[in-house]
Amino acid sequence: MCVNPLPLPDRYSPRTIEDTGTVLTAAPPADETGRHATVVLGELPLLRPPAGTSAVHARAGATLARTRRGLLAGAAVAFAEHGLKRATMQHVAAAAGVAKATLYNHFRTKDDVAAALVEAELARLAGLAAGLPRERALLALAEEVGGHPVLRRLAQTEPEVLSRLLQGADDGRCAARVASALFVDDDTAAVVLSWLVGLVLRPGTAEQRGRQAATMARVATAG
Repeated sequence: MCVNPLPLPDRYSPRTIEDTGTVLTAAPPADETGRHATVVLGELPLLRPPAGTSAVHARAGATLARTRRGLLAGAAVAFAEHGLKRATMQHVAAAAGVAKATLYNHFRTKDDVAAALVEAELARLAGLAAGLPRERALLALAEEVGGHPVLRRLAQTEPEVLSRLLQGADDGRCAARVASALFVDDDTAAVVLSWLVGLVLRPGTAEQRGRQAATMARVATAG
């Protein structure tokens, strides 16, 4: 069965590293309610030089961080368009607007790129949840996960790859980040994570996600 790639808006067009201030902004297709979920893979933390480091070294660190953000932006575009199996390092480099040699200076394999992208998203989502009241945080996480262009592509065309990525990310850090962001215990964080993983596979409608987020907020409060 042939599966058409998810439509990509103009903002996905290849950009140079200098033009890439964030990792990825996407407006996925509307769900059954006609509402759009906006997914933003925000900036990774800039490298902070140790005290006494020269200005030259500080600038070099900032440049490396910007380059890494741009490469992950290209990875997100390439994986959303081609899927993880079909995407190549050349696809990633082209989407990031850099030579393939530049990509290999930062990542040895495509799996390394995918792992770095997952790690960046985990950190971003934890930061997003930490800045919101609990129910709003849960709803924001549900909208981001349910409408994420890369996750939706993999869920539709490469569920086994998605399962491997999710398992690889489940090393305790996810639960710890959720627990810290939502101010819940580890057991409650594990329940929240299970719910979010379920939304990757079956996102449902925005209304359904809203009801579920409210329910999860009550569960978290009770916990």
